[in-house]
Amino acid sequence: MKVGVVLNPIAGGGRLKRHWPEVAASLKKHFGDFDLRETQTSGDAERLAIDLAVDGCDLVIAAGGDGTASEVADGLLQAEFETGRTSELGLLPCGTGIDFARGLGLPDDIEEALARIAGASARKIDAGRISYIDDHGALASRHFINIASLGLSGATDRAVNADKRKGKVSVKALFFWRTVLEFLRYRFQEVRITIDDGEPIEARMALVAVANGKFFGGGMMIAPDAELSDGQFDIVIVRAQNKLGLIRDIRLLYGGRHRNHPAITILRGRKVLVEPLGDVEKNGALVDIDGESPGRIPATFEILPGALTLRY
Repeated sequence: MKVGVVLNPIAGGGRLKRHWPEVAASLKKHFGDFDLRETQTSGDAERLAIDLAVDGCDLVIAAGGDGTASEVADGLLQAEFETGRTSELGLLPCGTGIDFARGLGLPDDIEEALARIAGASARKIDAGRISYIDDHGALASRHFINIASLGLSGATDRAVNADKRKGKVSVKALFFWRTVLEFLRYRFQEVRITIDDGEPIEARMALVAVANGKFFGGGMMIAPDAELSDGQFDIVIVRAQNKLGLIRDIRLLYGGRHRNHPAITILRGRKVLVEPLGDVEKNGALVDIDGESPGRIPATFEILPGALTLRY
């Protein structure tokens, strides 16, 4: 098996990079020789994953957080579309957000994680594809593997990623406090949500999550019933309500205890269109794609059943 590794050297405050001799020794132990590529900036992991796949890697391991894993998956899916050749994805989780790995039950210990990848069978899982408006006003699209969302989550992503404490404090604490702070200043937005061919839903919302996996935001179980290989999204709509009450109820999200909350609706579907109502500038909510916020709505989300091959 030819193995490639895409390493984000600043993930988890640089933990993997600092311990790279031990990590490399464990990789060598389980996989033999491997091809290492390091990211320099956002978007590099996608390009490096394409290069590794085209170079014939059977397995590409994403070493970093959710953003790195998502970009690598996006690259592998692009390479498969272009060449017809499938490369498997493996995850060595270390980063500010490791919610996708959390949903898979992957161990935090590096040696245990690599041993699990080495001994696992490859499985087909669903992926998502989102089209949105980027920060330059252009139409953009990319794949995602865990959760894409809009509203408060997009604003929180930007705040977390800009926070100088990132990598130095508890991930859960950082996401929680940044969520609360952003929520206090957040202005609810009016959107129209169309799921498959159903009747449009108009909502004044705080958050809309289109979920393939269960967790996001540093451990919030936003979609407790989501499955990675059922061919459908779980769509979670959190409507606007009293801010202090909603802040109090954020704790319900961590345990997935919000199914019957009066302000929250959970639906299922294969394609989701979310558009701003009225003033586009005012209601053009920021999107979150696996922990990164590269743009805003209008956005279309599509499920790709069994598109990604994951070794876990």
